[in-house]
Amino acid sequence: MKVYFIGAGPGDPELITIKGLKAIQRAEYCIYAGSLVNPELLKHLPSQAKTYDSSTMSLEEMTLVYKEAREKNMDVARIHSGDPSIYGAIQEQMHVLDELGIAYEIIPGVSSFVAAAAVLRQELTLPGVTQTIVITRMEGKTPIPEKERLSVLATATPTLCIFLSIEKIDKIVDVLLPHYGKDCPVAVVYKATWPDQKIICTKLSDVAEEVKREAIKKSALIIVGWMLKKEFKRSILYSKS
Repeated sequence: MKVYFIGAGPGDPELITIKGLKAIQRAEYCIYAGSLVNPELLKHLPSQAKTYDSSTMSLEEMTLVYKEAREKNMDVARIHSGDPSIYGAIQEQMHVLDELGIAYEIIPGVSSFVAAAAVLRQELTLPGVTQTIVITRMEGKTPIPEKERLSVLATATPTLCIFLSIEKIDKIVDVLLPHYGKDCPVAVVYKATWPDQKIICTKLSDVAEEVKREAIKKSALIIVGWMLKKEFKRSILYSKS
């Protein structure tokens, strides 16, 4: 018996690894991340598999499922959206499994920030512009360490990929304007790779108003950086010299 932490990808059911799909196909138990996981993936579970929506569960309730699966010697597919290593809250689950002596494995997935880059047809690191990507979020129920606040990270003007923060878009603009300037390009990608995907490409001074106009209130990634202007130096990698 083993628990598989599976990255389901950003939404498109084809953006899952072969290994992740195979783990789903043989799992008799499944705990999945609610509406963040495309229901098409659940169709690959065995017909008799027990399924649980983690959005309504506590860690203790998930632990009971793991224990029951162990008693029946059946694998568990623990399906997370995107890649489970980014804001996936898997460390606490693995800690419980370690205490219980239950084997587990992590199968990585396509994160929404790389899916967003793909639908934007945008490289996030461009020669002569930036070679650094920062994955972060605004403070919510989970606090942010003082030295990791957006105002601190923004001083180096890297490519910013801001998760779980679209409802704080006004605050984000206020924090970033002194560092990036009002004309810095910004992209907001709502539900990247889903059928109802939305893309906003604008500048920092206008993004808050456009987000409100499109009524985007959740499930969106904010990408900020001058690489979105698509002006760059040619890569040394493919230079003739």
